[in-house]
Parts: sequence; C-alpha cells; structure tokens
Amino acid sequence: MTLDRCRARQAFAAYAAHYNAEDPKVKLKIDHTYRVAALCERIAASLAFSLEEKDLAWLCGLLHDVGRFEQLRQYGTFNDAQSIDHAAMSAKVLFDEGHIREYLDDADQDDLLRTAVAWHSAYRLPEGLDDRTLQFCQILRDADKIDILRVNVEVPMEEIYNVTTEGLRQSPVTPAVLQAFYEHHCVLRALKQYPADNAVGHSSLVFELCYPESLRAVAEQGCLWKLLNFPTDNPDTAAAFAAMRAEMQRWLQEKLA
Repeated sequence: MTLDRCRARQAFAAYAAHYNAEDPKVKLKIDHTYRVAALCERIAASLAFSLEEKDLAWLCGLLHDVGRFEQLRQYGTFNDAQSIDHAAMSAKVLFDEGHIREYLDDADQDDLLRTAVAWHSAYRLPEGLDDRTLQFCQILRDADKIDILRVNVEVPMEEIYNVTTEGLRQSPVTPAVLQAFYEHHCVLRALKQYPADNAVGHSSLVFELCYPESLRAVAEQGCLWKLLNFPTDNPDTAAAFAAMRAEMQRWLQEKLA
C-alpha cells in the first residue's frame, strides 16, 4: 500500500466539511480523529513497524469515526444505544458508499481497514482474525481508548452523560460496575445505571490496553487520574473512587515496571 497522507487528510477534511463545523460536537470528533491517528502511528512505531505499516496504522485512526458525523446529523447524539452503531456506519460510509477511494486508490488493504473500522468500538473482537488484522485492530482500539479518556476530561461530564450537575454529584456507583473495575476489564454498557458508572467504565478501558506504549501514553496524558478524581457529594461514591484510584495506581505501576 502506498499512502499519500496529504491526500488522505484532505479527503477526511472534505468529508467533515459537509457538516456544521461550528457545532462543538463536530469539532470534537474532528480533533479526536487526528489525535487517534497520531496515537496509532505512535503505537505502531513502538512495535518497529515499517513505514508502510505505520502509514496503515495511521490511516486506521483517520478513518475510524467517519460515521460519527452522519450519526450526529441523523440522530443528534453520539450515544450508540440511542441511535446506531457508529463503527458500522463508518464502515458503510467508507466501503459501501465508496468513500475509501477518496483516501487511496490501492484496494489491497481494504479488508483489513474495514475490519479495524467496523470493530473498533465493540466490546470484544470477533474470533478467527488473522494475526496481522488482529494487531491493527488492537492498535486502533488502544489509540481510541486513550483519547476517549481525554475527551471525558475536556468535555463537561454533564454534556457527555446528559445529566444535571446535581444528578452527577449525587450519583452512586452500581455494584456490578465496581466489580468489573476490580476484575480489570471493560464495563458492559448494560450494567451502567447511574451517571458515575460512566466515569468508572471509561477508566476501566485502561485495563484492556494491549501495548506497553499505550500504557505509557496514558501515564503521560494524565487524564485517567482526572477522570478518577470524580466530583461528588455522595460519601459512598467518594470512597469508591478513592479506592479505585489506589487500585489503578497499583495496577499501572505493576504493568509499567
């Protein structure tokens, strides 16, 4: 695969320009896309990938969320449970509607790209992926999770979780969500009952990062600790987050040692 990154960036910018750039939600996804692409390249570089393979990882990041814009236009939300599977929409826009050819002419990597994009937000990857495809899927999923931490810190929680400040500050944490955190895996969306569960769930993404460079990026970024410093007036919730901060610090130190 030969990639012209300038052409690819222009193709993404041209597609996103069809949507209202003054809408903060549109700008959020544009900025997120560029950061995820850069993180994909960083992780690929840490694995001593060739230039072509680093280009492919970067392209996975650039493409992964193109469906978000149409999701927002049609449904007014980024909540998949209340609208559509945004990853499936991204694959549809790129491959069913043919926009992928605006990014590159070479179709050799289309199957890998489609798989990485379509499964990037799934709770679990499908069985039976070949090793190379699995690796690129994991790189993209790591990069996306890392930047989701940033988004959850930089955008007000009230806006992300569609909740009042009072509702946020009084929120308890669902016991099953806490259990998932201490089992060190992602939290199923169906388990979440309260606003605070979202902060726990997003923090839990760190447990499933696949590559050492991903963990180093989280440590450098610092957003994980801001997310776990959850603002609350609920004493039980405050105690729960204090304990989770201690557990996450212990776990990360062990992994980065």
